[in-house]
Order: sequence, then C-alpha cells, then structure tokens
Amino acid sequence: MPSSPDAPNTDVLSADLVTDESDADDPAIDAAPPLDILYQDDVLVVVLKPSGLLVHRSPIDRHETEFLLQRLRDQIGKHVFPVHRLDRPTSGLMVFGLSPDAARSLSAAFERQEVHKRYMAVVRGVAPEAERLDYGLRKEDGRLPKAQMPEQDAVTDIRRLAQVELPIAIDRYPQSRFSLVEARPLTGRRHQIRRHLSRRGYPIIGDAKHGKGIYNRYFGTTLECPRLLLAAVGLEFPHPNGGWLILSCPPAGAYEALMDRFGWLGHLPERRAERLSERPAMSDVDSLSD
Repeated sequence: MPSSPDAPNTDVLSADLVTDESDADDPAIDAAPPLDILYQDDVLVVVLKPSGLLVHRSPIDRHETEFLLQRLRDQIGKHVFPVHRLDRPTSGLMVFGLSPDAARSLSAAFERQEVHKRYMAVVRGVAPEAERLDYGLRKEDGRLPKAQMPEQDAVTDIRRLAQVELPIAIDRYPQSRFSLVEARPLTGRRHQIRRHLSRRGYPIIGDAKHGKGIYNRYFGTTLECPRLLLAAVGLEFPHPNGGWLILSCPPAGAYEALMDRFGWLGHLPERRAERLSERPAMSDVDSLSD
C-alpha cells in the first residue's frame, strides 16, 4: 500500500477508517483558522493540510491535541474518514471520504495505483533535469531495526523545474545552490520522496531526519521558512460515483513567499478542482505547471 513523506506516517495511503469524538470542544481547535477546502461534494472532501498538523491521533505524538481530522469534521459538520496520509511536516492536498463506503472505494483506488500524485520540493544542490529513482526502501515501522526489515520496491520520477545559486557560504562552499523539484511517487513507501531524494544526494530543505541541519537553520531563520519544503500539489483519481477528479493547488504561506523570493512563482500550479465525465486520454495533472 502506498505512502509518502514524514515521521509517523507516509506519503499517501492508508485505509484506516477512524473518527474521533474527543476534543470537539477544545478551545485551541475552535481558535484555529478555517481549513482551506479545495473541493467537496456529497461523497468526499479535499482539503489543504497545513505543515505541522497531524492527520489524526498517533502514539508517537501522544501530547498533541489538534488534528486535521477533527478540525475538518468540526468545520463542515460531518464525519470524515481518512483515505491516505501525509506526514506531519508535509503540506498539501488530502482526500477524506464522507462515509466508510466512500473511504473504502477511494482507498482501493490508491492501492490499485490509479491515483496520480504530484509533489513539489526544494532540495539542496542542482537536481537532475529528469530521472527515475528506483531504489528499494526498507520498511520502517519502529518494531525492528531497519536493517532487519524487508526491502520494498520504491519508484519516484523527479524533474528539476528551476535552480538558484546564492552567493553565500552556508556550508563548505562559497556559493550555495538549490533546486525546485517535481516528484511523482509511483509506489507508496514510508517517507519515500524524502528518502529517495536524500539517497540521490539532494535532500529536501527542512527535513530534520534526512537533511542537513545547517541548511535547514539557514532557511528557517534567514529566509524565514522554518518548515519541510515538501508539498502535495496535485492529485488525479477516479471519483467513487464515476468520472475523474483533477485537483491542484500551490503551497501557501512561507513556502509561497520563498518561491517569490527565488523567482519561482511561475512554476507553481494553479488552483483547480474539476470533475470530468471520464478519464482524459493524457493526464491533466501532467500539464498543471508546464
């Protein structure tokens, strides 16, 4: 089953159907700004998950009291059922079913690899113009040492969209170079995009586990972007009631401000939510920012 970027969970893909009635009256949740909902009908809802927000309760973060699932449920006044996951520091598009049946149908589409996912990341160095990263990854579940876990197939297509060189010696060199990368995971393993890019030599800025602290601190303090620079910006998948959904949305906040600073705003996808009667011959997600 696929997955994706950050600590407790993965990319995209989990079939747990959980709801949580606790904390419904938590004042911290009530005070939080409204979530940005990109698309909603009577079957599903697509929301933009902020960086740093857990999707739902996790034994790894028992002290947390604020979760995307609860905030979304309270905002729309309906139970919501997770279809897939995004790591806590990753931002971007997340799909929830509005019933257990809808969630199961959507989860099955992820498992059958019928869902096309698109991410954008800022990495250290000049990334390849285009490359398929086909590196097996050992499963990470915390129960056994990683070396004892079986290796799973993992494939990610990457493409360099832009690059910049800063006349600043952040580390050993007099200049520092960074790239804006599009990543399309073809499988879903835990932290797949983060691990693949790090292994290839282009760690994502803000990645505390797979990156380098000196660069993360520079972006967090000097460039005022203290977050993992990985965002889920595009999804295309079959709607449970027929037809296909084409969804895209650029990252906001500090991520967007950094894109402006680097002159990369033109590479961000437009905000889009469209339901088509049938799957297009060529995926519209492929041309969202071309």
